[in-house]
Amino acid sequence: MSIYKKAYIAGGCFWGMEDLFRVRPGIKDTEVGYLGGENDHPTYKNHPGHAEGIELTYDPTETNFREILDYFFRIHNPTTIDRQGNDMGSSYRSTIFFQDETEKQTAEEIITLVNASKKWDEKVATTLESYTKFWAAEPEHQDYLVKHPNGYTCHFERDFGSFL
Repeated sequence: MSIYKKAYIAGGCFWGMEDLFRVRPGIKDTEVGYLGGENDHPTYKNHPGHAEGIELTYDPTETNFREILDYFFRIHNPTTIDRQGNDMGSSYRSTIFFQDETEKQTAEEIITLVNASKKWDEKVATTLESYTKFWAAEPEHQDYLVKHPNGYTCHFERDFGSFL
């Protein structure tokens, strides 16, 4: 039996990221929520400084942090600051919340690969922040695009191929 791991990322509206990651090989669970902000128990209407992010529970025998980040950089625009599609503000920043130095180093390596690929017209603006706490979003935001299949999303998979 495998011991699952967790990864924490933010790349704009959490609904779209969750919807794409939920079907990835090795991803066992997804939950949307708030990361890196100023207040405890943030809500959709009150999350100053928090990014809309996702908690990914994954099986490390089926996928790994590098592969998760590789996909992350293909489903959102990592070159914009505090913006994805029509969504603007620090809630929509592109951030990797690393849990230890190994994850931080891996994130730095992947960012270098993404920049070197020149698949994006601009350099990666994704920030690296130390993980502190994940606050789950309200129930109506969990699995939102499953409940509302025609709901808004600005996330889609680019046909870049792998950065790895």
